[in-house]
Amino acid sequence: MTELTALTAAELTAGYAAGEFSPVEAATAALERAEEAQQAVNAFVFLDREEALRRAREAGERWRRGAPAGPVDGVPVTVKDILLLRGHPTRRGSAAVPAPGPDAEDAPAVARLREAGAVFLGKTTTPEYGWKGVTDSPAFGSTGNPYDPTRTAGGSSGGSAAAVALGAGPLSLGTDGGGSVRIPAAFCGIFALKPTYGRVPLYPASAFGTLAHVGPMTRDAADAALLLDVIARPDSRDWSQLAPRPGSFRDALAGGAAGLRGLRVAYAPAPGGAKVQGAVAAAVRTAVARMAELGALVEEAEPPLGPPETLREAFHVLWFSGAARVTQHFDAAQRAALDPGLREICAAGARYGALDYLAAVDVRMAAGRAMGAFHERYDLLVTPTMPLTAFGRGVEVPEGSGLGRWTEWTPFTYPFNMTQQPAASLPCGVDAAGLPIGLQLVGARHADATVLAAAHALYAAGAVGAPVTPAPRLRRGGS
Repeated sequence: MTELTALTAAELTAGYAAGEFSPVEAATAALERAEEAQQAVNAFVFLDREEALRRAREAGERWRRGAPAGPVDGVPVTVKDILLLRGHPTRRGSAAVPAPGPDAEDAPAVARLREAGAVFLGKTTTPEYGWKGVTDSPAFGSTGNPYDPTRTAGGSSGGSAAAVALGAGPLSLGTDGGGSVRIPAAFCGIFALKPTYGRVPLYPASAFGTLAHVGPMTRDAADAALLLDVIARPDSRDWSQLAPRPGSFRDALAGGAAGLRGLRVAYAPAPGGAKVQGAVAAAVRTAVARMAELGALVEEAEPPLGPPETLREAFHVLWFSGAARVTQHFDAAQRAALDPGLREICAAGARYGALDYLAAVDVRMAAGRAMGAFHERYDLLVTPTMPLTAFGRGVEVPEGSGLGRWTEWTPFTYPFNMTQQPAASLPCGVDAAGLPIGLQLVGARHADATVLAAAHALYAAGAVGAPVTPAPRLRRGGS
């Protein structure tokens, strides 16, 4: 049954409909792979075999009656341990607070998946409160990269990215406040989308405010569109949600490889003058050339985000203030138990005042206005997702880099949390060590369908896609 772990959600449901295999078979295979992934890279906080198989049996009965509950009925799904999953605790990677009891309700996206019959395998690892771009925490340790377990999976949705890459369910829910679905997607060779802010309802509200998005992490753009159709539905608990989009995101993919034809594409090889590794630059350049061959109108253009240091400092004010808010009621013992880096940014955040915060909002609004004008000329912006490939596991910044914080090696992701734009990461190659490289597609606010259609066109044309699945390597030599 292990070949079922290589199928997308769309392929699984087609197989259920045709009677080729059952949701129980798919769930059993996904659970087996999840246990291997846990041993190899530490991708999970917990797995719930009994609950997963119960939901899979119920889904199988619905498919036998020809009455599936939704487009993901019976599909194995994982959930980042930042989001509520009814009946289980949400630890958020923290050892600083007592283990909570089971949640009494689902987060909105989880609730929509439950209604649609998804099979929940378990919850995936995150750094403490999702605060940084790698996945390690005092409570659950570090998460390794599927292609080399001695390296990081990225973060903060690193467990979800590793799970998808290793076949432990084709769909996962991640969160992204500064690149947290796109960073690990690039490092682990999968697809991820940070939708426009408010497209997917979120509850409880993030302490990081309107920087935080919920997004799909999948094998390809088609599965992300399918998942977004399910989770981008109203939930009254989120007062900032967007109105439902008319029609289906899957309908936007109908053009296939022709979906890029006529799109005006701005290509920024190294926005803000950031240093990009040679292999990354070459892989992204090759993918952009393929976009032009497929009919996109490509020209080099720099996104008008202003001085990188100014934008990064404004992000820090907003991000660090949010971290301080999370921990403001912690006592001395709880603070001592925090991830040391988190403790540092909480202290910095507590020193900011209201005027500092509002000044950062001004920088954010200026960047948003500038990008709005930019997208009057261009439908898409293309950049590398990351300027580098995965580095050593268990550190916030690459060893020997001289960098201070994770935002210094993620210059292409957090700006689009500031501007609330949809942004996706697609795997577009590997470096000499076989580590995945990511391409980032950014659209105007509300243009999620354009980003998905362009991404799908690249998949349909064979221009992007996951490297050879790493699972067999991990079974032979995982750590």
